Amino acid sequence: MATAIIYYSKHHGNTKKILDAIAAEHTDVELVDVTSRNTFDLSGYDKIGFASGIYFGKFYEQILNFAKVNLPSGKDVFFIATAGNPMKSNFNAIARITENKNCKEVGRYICKGFDTFGPFRLVGGIRKGHPTGKEIQAAVDFYNSII
Repeated sequence: MATAIIYYSKHHGNTKKILDAIAAEHTDVELVDVTSRNTFDLSGYDKIGFASGIYFGKFYEQILNFAKVNLPSGKDVFFIATAGNPMKSNFNAIARITENKNCKEVGRYICKGFDTFGPFRLVGGIRKGHPTGKEIQAAVDFYNSII
């Protein structure tokens, strides 16, 4: 069962740490960095994940645009996020895009991530040390539960 995970992980690499742990256990997972690819054929994948740090309450804009352009209709999708302030609403924008493409959502995972974006930089950031090893393992467990 082939899986593609489309991701953006810039500031502290929080999201990439999680994805690297998943890919280390699953050789059939292909990680696709949206900073190096604007288009990608996702038609041959059984499951498609979208992973991002949270920026202003939602997935990074380049992830959202990538999903609008490249996501085929009717696919199984899942979401992974890291955030200084994790909330269920962080998934709203990406979920709307996948719903509009008649995709079936199979799961969501979010955990804390070290955040120095915007005003948090003035105080040295929040959620230092996150994601923890336990949070990274929980993400791997999440992925294992949806395959």
